[in-house]
Amino acid sequence: MSSTWLVTGATSGFGRLVTERALAQGAHVIAVGRRRGRLDELLESAPQGQLTAVELDLTDAEAETVLVDTVRASGRLDVLVNNAGYGLFGAIEQIDAAEARAILDTNVLANLAVLRAALPALRAARGRVLQTSSLIGQFAWPSSGLYAASKGAVELISEALAHEVKPAGVKVTIIEPGTFGTEFGANLHVVPPTDVYAPTVGKFLTDFSALPAEAFGDPRAVADAIMSVACLDEPPLRLAVGADAVQHIRASLQSRLDELNRWEALSLAGEVRSA
Repeated sequence: MSSTWLVTGATSGFGRLVTERALAQGAHVIAVGRRRGRLDELLESAPQGQLTAVELDLTDAEAETVLVDTVRASGRLDVLVNNAGYGLFGAIEQIDAAEARAILDTNVLANLAVLRAALPALRAARGRVLQTSSLIGQFAWPSSGLYAASKGAVELISEALAHEVKPAGVKVTIIEPGTFGTEFGANLHVVPPTDVYAPTVGKFLTDFSALPAEAFGDPRAVADAIMSVACLDEPPLRLAVGADAVQHIRASLQSRLDELNRWEALSLAGEVRSA
C-alpha cells in the first residue's frame, strides 16, 4: 500500500520539492498552499490520482476542520511535513503588535492546528511528523527575534510532542535548515531599523543582503534530507541541514554550555546558603 503524505507550504521552496519527491516515490500527497495557480501546476504534473490539492490559509478559523475532513477522506496519513511559515525580521522594539501576532499565528498557532488535525491518523498509522524549523530556532541574531521566537516555539512544542506520541509509535523530527536559496528571502517581511538600531539590526541586515549567491545552499539538499529522515527506523529528534546550520548551532550550544559552567557557582549559591 502506498503511503499518504500531508505537506503544508507545498507550493514553493522545501515544501514543493518534498511534494515532488514524494509523488515520484508513488505516495499520495495532500498538498496544502495558498496559491491556486501553484497548486494547479502540481496537479498538472502529478500522476493521475496521486495529488489532493488544498487551497487553504492555515490561519483561517476553519483551517483545522478542513484538514480533518481532508485527512479523513484520504483514508490514512503516514507522513506530515509541517512546513508552512514566513519570515519577519526587524528590531524587537520596532515590530508592532499586529506584525508579531501575524507571525506567531502563522508559524506557531497554524502549526498546532495542523498537528491537531493530523495526529489521530498519524497515530493509527504509526506515522512520522517532520517539523520545519530553522537554524535560528536554536538561537537568535540581531533582527531575528520574532522569527527565532516562532521557530523556537516549534522546536519545544515538537520536543514535547515527541515524548507524548512515542508510545503510539509516532516519530517526530525537527528539520533545522541553514541558509538556502528558496523564495523565503523574497517573501520575508523586513522592518527597516531606525538609527538607534543601525549598528546592530541595520548592520546584520546589510551584511546578509550582501551575501553572494554561493552562500545560499541548494534547497534540494533539505528536501533530500527530509525524504531520508522519513524512512529511518530511528530518526533524530533534530536534524541540522547545511554546513552553516551545523556550525552556528554547535557554536550556540557551546556558548550556552560555557555560560552555564561559568556561572554555576552563582546558580547554586542559594543551595549553599540554605544548607
